[in-house]
Amino acid sequence: MTVDPARKQALKDLRSERRQWVEAATAASRSQKKTIQAIRKALENAPATVPQIAEAVGMPTGTVLWFVAGMKKYGQVVEAGEKDSYFRYALAQEKPAEAEA
Repeated sequence: MTVDPARKQALKDLRSERRQWVEAATAASRSQKKTIQAIRKALENAPATVPQIAEAVGMPTGTVLWFVAGMKKYGQVVEAGEKDSYFRYALAQEKPAEAEA
């Protein structure tokens, strides 16, 4: 099967044209992964409130709240009681591999 040279050039031009958006999306993804890892690390030893997590990771409380809400939605963290009118969050227990099967 041969590829039409005009089509091949069109794809090359398209990749070149969209490079900046691909690089921006890749950078945003890396940043999000680092933030989630930092939040997970802050919760490794004990449950914490959003302000406590924000202080531990050195980020604004609003940003941490958004990440924690997303992590809760996808089952990565769970509510673990309250402290001073704030919910405390803990890492969700991961299921053993044989339990998933």
